[in-house]
Amino acid sequence: MLYLREYVAVKTKIDRDMYSYQYMDASNNLIFRYDNTTHHKKLHLPNYPHHKHDGSQDNIISSDAPILVDVLQEIERMLS
Repeated sequence: MLYLREYVAVKTKIDRDMYSYQYMDASNNLIFRYDNTTHHKKLHLPNYPHHKHDGSQDNIISSDAPILVDVLQEIERMLS
C-alpha cells in the first residue's frame, strides 16, 4: 500500500512545500517512507530536511526529494 501526501504551492512557481510517500506491506509494516518534515535536525543529514525511513521509523537516511514516478519505480524494482 502506498500512501502519499503533497502540498504544492503554485502562486509564482511550483514548489512542493511538504511531501510524504509511505510504502507499507499487507500487515501495515513500514517498508519505506520519504518525507521532508523538519523533525530530524539533530541528525545533520546532508539533504536536510529530505530523508528516508528505510524499514523502520528509526532507520533514517539522507535522500534527495523524490517525485512520485521515482517512488513507483523503486516499488516496481522491489517487486520484480
